[in-house]
Amino acid sequence: MEIDAQDAYEINFYEKLRKRLPGDTQILELLAGLYSKYDMDQQALRIDRKLARLSPKDPRIRYNLACSLSLSGRTREALSALKKAVELGYNDAQWLEKDRDLKALRGLPEFIDLVEQIKSST
Repeated sequence: MEIDAQDAYEINFYEKLRKRLPGDTQILELLAGLYSKYDMDQQALRIDRKLARLSPKDPRIRYNLACSLSLSGRTREALSALKKAVELGYNDAQWLEKDRDLKALRGLPEFIDLVEQIKSST
């Protein structure tokens, strides 16, 4: 997908802010979201890894890391991040089953087990 002018402006803006405030998780999340929107998987993964270091106990951040890893073809690492997200409290099995970012994981027995684990605990 081609980046539209408004999003190109926002990416540039948030990149400049990130340089001034490198530990601001809100800026990083916005930037990662923009990168993901335009299939800039490696850039999103880099930011999601940083977010996971800055907020290691946030299940949503771990989930986003799993998505970025899955989109980057790192299925084993994605499963590990997803398991961590679930351990930290992520429990939306319905979304797991339909999230396009996790398509590479869907047929894996570990993924299926994880979804079933969530369903049985809710």
